[in-house]
Amino acid sequence: MSRRIEWPTWGVILSVYGGWLAATWAHSLVPGPLLALLGGLVVAWHGSLQHEAVHGHPTGRRRLDALIAGAPLGLWLPFPLYRLSHLAHHRTARLTDPLDDPESFYVTAEGWAAMHPLRRALHRALSTLVGRIVLGPAWIIARFLRSELRALARGEHVGVWAVHAAVCTLVLTWVVFVCGMSLATYLACFVYPGLSLTLLRSFAEHRPAPAADRRSAIVEAGSLLSLLFLNNNLHFVHHAAPSLPWYRLPERYRAHRTAVLDRNGGYLFAGYWNIARAYALRSKGSPVHPGADNAPARMSSSTRTQSSPIARSSVVTGTASRTVS
Repeated sequence: MSRRIEWPTWGVILSVYGGWLAATWAHSLVPGPLLALLGGLVVAWHGSLQHEAVHGHPTGRRRLDALIAGAPLGLWLPFPLYRLSHLAHHRTARLTDPLDDPESFYVTAEGWAAMHPLRRALHRALSTLVGRIVLGPAWIIARFLRSELRALARGEHVGVWAVHAAVCTLVLTWVVFVCGMSLATYLACFVYPGLSLTLLRSFAEHRPAPAADRRSAIVEAGSLLSLLFLNNNLHFVHHAAPSLPWYRLPERYRAHRTAVLDRNGGYLFAGYWNIARAYALRSKGSPVHPGADNAPARMSSSTRTQSSPIARSSVVTGTASRTVS
């Protein structure tokens, strides 16, 4: 049976790229603060689209989905590396563990004990919402690029970065030479605020609870932010059914809301404003991961991406679980 055309996702694709082209082309007509808002929104929305592509949307064909969503509007992250990292995040049985979850913001107790006081202060700041969205983009990009420079020195990811550099050249040719925008303006008004908005979404979406099902949050956001994040704010439902397209997540959540909140231990926020009120300048928790005595043994870095996904309840997924690929 042929796959249905995902019209809502194609609408997002046209809106994202159309919005980016319009915002870059008309940047000189827009005041700086408004440009940073518009640029940040379109780059963050594109990041949400890339997340959908990682999970097989809109076509279910890996190379075609990568071609559709893989344009590096944020410049710093090659799509193939994001795909590998995010799928490893889904496959690990130790979600939030810094040794096994590549998207964890936590550090090990051993790492914390050896850490310089200034780095400890930085991690404490990153555990607040203001610190995460203000300092987080610079920290993430710097850490990622440092890691990738080491990988390149070992002869790894060379082809990925060669293709990424070529496509970034096309993006910047449009931005700098066609639209007349400086690279500094693009970084300040598109790249940085785009990642900041993405970090707003991810700030509270996981916690290091002992039970695996209680580690993913539900944020009942308003329509605008739900669309911006393509309903990834319903994060427990996404982890339970990662192949479900974004526009079907709210219906699944509404149909099983009581069961979802029972499964995730009531890890619920009534919107991002509530998260901001609670954690704007207050830490969401210790930067040190507490560990979990009842979890499987930690995996080595060579076996992380081979692990099986966490078992998922049929009351949430509606079907038997499948390996994300």
